[in-house]
Amino acid sequence: MPEKNTEELENQGERGHDVIEDVEISKEMKESFLDYSMSVIVQRALPDVRDGLKPVHRRILYAMNTLNMTANTAHKKSARIVGDVIGKYHPHGDTAVYDAMVRMAQDFSYRYPLVDGHGNFGSLDGDGAAAMRYTEARMSKISMEMVADINKETVDFSPTYDSDGEEPDVLPSRIPNLLLNGAMGIAVGMATNIPPHNLSETVKAIDAVMEDPDITVPELMEHIKGPDFPTGGIILGRKGIRQAYETGRGSIMIRSKYRVEELSQGRKRIIFYEIPYSVNKANLLAKMATLIKDKAIQGITYLNDESNREGVRIVMELKKDAQEDVILNQLFRLTPLQSSFGINMLALERGRPKQLSLKEIIVDYIDHQVDVIVRKTKYDLKKAKERAHILEGLRIALDHLDEVIHMIRSSHKDENGLNADLCEAFGFTQIQARAILAMQLRRLSGLEREKIENEYQTLLETIADLEDILANHDRVLQIIKEDLEEMDRRYGDARRTEISESYVDMEDEDLIPREDIIITLTESGYIKRQPVDTYHAQNRGGKGIKSVTLNEEDQVDTLLSMNTHNPLLLFTNLGRVYRIKGYNIPNASRTAKGLPIVNIVELQPDEKVQTLLAVPEDKDGFESLLFVTKNGIVKRTSVKEFDTINRNGKIAITLKDDDELKYVKATTGSDEIIIAGNNGKAVRFDESQIRMSGRTAAGVLGFNTDGGQVVGVALSHEGDTVLCVSENGYGKRSSFADFRKTARGKKGVRALRITEKTGDLVSLLSVHGDEDALIVSSTGIMIRIHLADIGVYGRNTQGIKLINLDEGAKVNKITLVNHDEEEIEEIDVVDDQGIEEKFAVESDPDGQMNVEEEEIANS
Repeated sequence: MPEKNTEELENQGERGHDVIEDVEISKEMKESFLDYSMSVIVQRALPDVRDGLKPVHRRILYAMNTLNMTANTAHKKSARIVGDVIGKYHPHGDTAVYDAMVRMAQDFSYRYPLVDGHGNFGSLDGDGAAAMRYTEARMSKISMEMVADINKETVDFSPTYDSDGEEPDVLPSRIPNLLLNGAMGIAVGMATNIPPHNLSETVKAIDAVMEDPDITVPELMEHIKGPDFPTGGIILGRKGIRQAYETGRGSIMIRSKYRVEELSQGRKRIIFYEIPYSVNKANLLAKMATLIKDKAIQGITYLNDESNREGVRIVMELKKDAQEDVILNQLFRLTPLQSSFGINMLALERGRPKQLSLKEIIVDYIDHQVDVIVRKTKYDLKKAKERAHILEGLRIALDHLDEVIHMIRSSHKDENGLNADLCEAFGFTQIQARAILAMQLRRLSGLEREKIENEYQTLLETIADLEDILANHDRVLQIIKEDLEEMDRRYGDARRTEISESYVDMEDEDLIPREDIIITLTESGYIKRQPVDTYHAQNRGGKGIKSVTLNEEDQVDTLLSMNTHNPLLLFTNLGRVYRIKGYNIPNASRTAKGLPIVNIVELQPDEKVQTLLAVPEDKDGFESLLFVTKNGIVKRTSVKEFDTINRNGKIAITLKDDDELKYVKATTGSDEIIIAGNNGKAVRFDESQIRMSGRTAAGVLGFNTDGGQVVGVALSHEGDTVLCVSENGYGKRSSFADFRKTARGKKGVRALRITEKTGDLVSLLSVHGDEDALIVSSTGIMIRIHLADIGVYGRNTQGIKLINLDEGAKVNKITLVNHDEEEIEEIDVVDDQGIEEKFAVESDPDGQMNVEEEEIANS
C-alpha cells in the first residue's frame, strides 16, 4: 500500500472513521469458533451439575415461579409462559422454549416431571404436542423444591440479556435433579447423555457419601443400583453401569418387558408392556411389521398396538407350533425392543465442562446444598438479628413509656428531628426510633408487651441455633440429610427398571456372589443354573427328585458342576467353541426348563451345544484341553488358545461328516486317559501319545469304538477310581489301575459287564470316592448319591442298583459335586423282587456289602 494512502487512513482513524486492520484468518477463526463453542456449551447444551438444568429449563422454572404458576394454582396458557421466558430471559425462538417445556411435562421423558401439563403434550409414538395456544401448564409439586428459598439469597443472580432484570445463575434445588431426571444435549465437540435415577436410591447414596467420604463406587452401587428409566424395561448386566459410574462413560443394554400368555388350542401370545427408554413406539411397530412381512421372523400371526392411557401394550399372537423363545431372541436382536443406551455424564462444574463419575456428581450436589444451607442460614440470621434489634428498642421504649410519650407530644420537630431526639435521649438507633414512632397504640397494652417479650426471647433462641449451624458443619450435613429424607417421603417411589444379572456381556464379577452351581442343558437346547445345594444327598437306590420339566421329546443332555465365576466353554456339534461365565447362565427353579441357549450365545444355523467345560480360575497345572469325539478321535490343544473368544465363537476342532464332539477335558500334560464306549469296554493310555496340535486340527484315533460310540472319559489326576453307570441305573467303582495300559487306538478291556438288566454303559468318570454323584434320568428325575456308599468292584462286574427308574426311563447324564455333609433322610425303594425296604442313611460301618448287593455285583 502506498505511503500516502497509509497516512490518509491514519488521519481518518484520528478523525473517528473506521480503521481496517490486517489479521491472520486462521487466528481469527480459531478465536471466534472457541467463543462460539463455549457459548453453546455453557449457555445452551450442557446442564449445571448443581441443579441439573440447562439455562432454558432454569429460565422456564424461574419464570413460572415469578408468575406464581405454582403447583397449587390454576393452569395457565403455555403461550403466556413462553412469551415471558423469551421476553425477559431467553432471547431465542419460541419453538425452542416450548419444546423444552413440553419435554419437562412428559412422564415418559422425565422420571420426575418438572412441569404439570394440561392438554396434549405428545406421546411415545413421537406425536408432537399441541400448539402452545391450546395447552396449559404450571409447576409440578417436585419442581417447587427446585426454587424453594430462592428469595433468601441462597444463589447468585446475574443481569438478564437486556440488563432490565436479574435471573438466577443456578437454582437452590433441594432435589438432586441431575441424577433424578438426567440430561441430553449436543454441544460443539462434546455431548452429554445422563440417565435418570430413582429418588429413594439416590437419597440413600447421597447419605452414604456424607457418612463416608471415602466410599467406593461398588459400595455406592449397593444403594443406587443403576439408572431407573420412566419407561421401565430391563437393564442387562451391571458392567456398563459400573464403568459409567466410575469413569463417567459407559454403555448399557435395555430390553423390553414382556409376558407370554396361553390362548386356546395350545396357541400363545406375547405381550410387551414396557419398552426401552427413548424408543419411538410407532417406529418400533413399523420395524416389527416389516420383519414379519418380509418373513425375517416367522411364526407370528397377529401384531397390534393396544396401548392406552394405562400404559404400553403391544400384542403378538403366535402360530401353534412356534417357539416363543426363538421369536423373542430374533425380535431382541433385530428390533429396538432391545436397545443400547450410551451413558456420558458430562456437565458444567464451576462453569467448565467436565466428565463426572457418580461420586463426583454426588459430591458436587452436596457442596451446592452446603452452600445453599449456609447462605439461607446467614439470611435467616440477618433477618432474626434485625428483628431482635427492633424488639430491643421496643422493650426499652415500653420500659420508659411515659417519657417517650411526653417527648413525642411535646415535640415540635418533624419526624427526622424527633428520631434524633429519641436516639439522643434513650440511645436508640435510627432503625429502632423509626419502629417506635411507627408503633400502633394497641401495642401499648400489657398483653402486647408480653407478646413482644416472648417474641424477643424466641428470637434469641433462634439466633443461637442459627449461629450454631454456621459454626458446626455436621449440623449443615444433618439438615441436608433431613431435607432429602423429606423429599423421599413426599416423592419417592419404587424402582421401575429391573436389572438382570444373566447377560453374556456382563463381566463385573465384583458384584456377583460366588457359589457352586449345577448347569443343566437339555437335548433341545434349554439351559439353566441352580445352586448345588438344591439337591441333597440320598442313599443309592432312591427314586430322586424332579430336576427339570421336559417335553416328551426332550431330555437332559449335559450336566455340569462349577462355580459362578468359572469361565464356561461351550463346544458345539460343528466343532466351534463359545466362552461365557457361569453367572451368565440364567438362574431357574428346580423344575423350570430354563432359557434357550440361543438367547445367550449367537449360534450359527443348525448349530447345537454338545458339551460344556468349566475352566478353573487357577489354571496352574493345566496345560491343554483334550478333545474326544463320538467315534473315538482324540486331540490335544493348548488351553491358552481358548482364553480370548468373542461372541461369534471360534473353531475348536475339525470334524468328519459322520462324527461329532462328545467330551472336552483339561489335562496336566502327564495324565493317563481312559476312554469308554457304550459296549462296556475301555482303553487306557498315556496322554503323551497324543501330540499337541492347533485349534483347527482334526486329531488322531484314540479308541476303537467297534461300531459303537464313546460314552465316557476319565483322567488320572481326577481320581484313583473309575465310576461306571449303565442306562438302567446300575453302577460301581473300579480301581484305575485295573485297566491295562495299552497304546491309543485299541478296542480296550471290559469296564462293566453289559447284560439285558444293566443296559448299555452311559457314563465313565474318574472319582476319588468322597464326592457326591448327581444322576439324572431321561425323564428329568435327579438323585444325589455319596460315592462312599458305592463299593469298589472288579472290572468284570455289573455293579449295584444306584437309582430306581420309572418305567421306560433311562439314566442320561452323571456329574460330580462336593459331598453334602447334611444328614439325609431314609428313602423308600423297591428292589428287583418288588419287596419294599429301607436303606440306612449311612454306609455300612464295616464297609461290607449285604448278601443281595454282593450277588448283584458279582452276577
